[in-house]
Amino acid sequence: MQQRAFKQVDVFTATAYRGNPLAVVLDASGLSDDVMQQFAQWTNLSETAFLLPPQSDEADYRVRIFTPGGELPFAGHPTLGSCHAWLEAGGKARHREFVVQECKSGLVQIRREGKRLAFAAPPLKRSAPSAALLPQVAAALALKSSQVVAAQTLDNGPVWTGLLLDNPQTVLKLSPDHLALKNLGVKVGVAARYEDAANTADAPLLEVRAFAAVSGIPEDPVTGSLNASLAQWLIADGHMPTRYLAAQGSCLQRAGRVHIVQDAGGQVWVGGESVTCISGTVTL
Repeated sequence: MQQRAFKQVDVFTATAYRGNPLAVVLDASGLSDDVMQQFAQWTNLSETAFLLPPQSDEADYRVRIFTPGGELPFAGHPTLGSCHAWLEAGGKARHREFVVQECKSGLVQIRREGKRLAFAAPPLKRSAPSAALLPQVAAALALKSSQVVAAQTLDNGPVWTGLLLDNPQTVLKLSPDHLALKNLGVKVGVAARYEDAANTADAPLLEVRAFAAVSGIPEDPVTGSLNASLAQWLIADGHMPTRYLAAQGSCLQRAGRVHIVQDAGGQVWVGGESVTCISGTVTL
């Protein structure tokens, strides 16, 4: 065991303790999978990131991402939080405008937008949920069929059952049966549009919640991978504009803000600010 540089950062917020916390071990060289998993269980955060030298010549650094329940091939808030921590610790990117992160699912480009970072949403595979699964998910959420506007299975590394609901208040009032969702073996993301909201830079147009008991996280405060896949789906199907702000974490007394932009080439970018809350060392 040795002392390793460590940070805990809050992601998708400009105000500390109002976003989604991430533990970052800045040099995980030599750590086994079991040690990484054990530490992720100990932090008891939705994700813990371990930074390593890249294996790809195109990448600036490599990250491995663990939940309390296992490793993820990609996740959004660890992508932005890891990049923030890496840059703050003196990381130097090959390119001035962007950083290239290597993770299990491949290379992810992260562009710098002042204080904000934004990652390029990975390619999305989506399909209709199975006819048998959707009613069971709705029942676990105590939803009526009339409250579900649309549904998709969303896969950009993590797999989510995505539900577009009729009203943001429906989203905010949900009290899920987390054990039922865990037994179904699915992660569920729900969202609804504020139909009467002005689409401005500081007014949320979409309310989002993420339920992931199957990964050991009953509700995730702010979820980059889910917001990425929701954006790709909802923009493509005409439910959302090509630029908007999403709110997540309200029911957990957080105020996460996720900036979504689809550029002229069709690439969706998922952005947010990060704040360092703890800097020090960890013995691993």
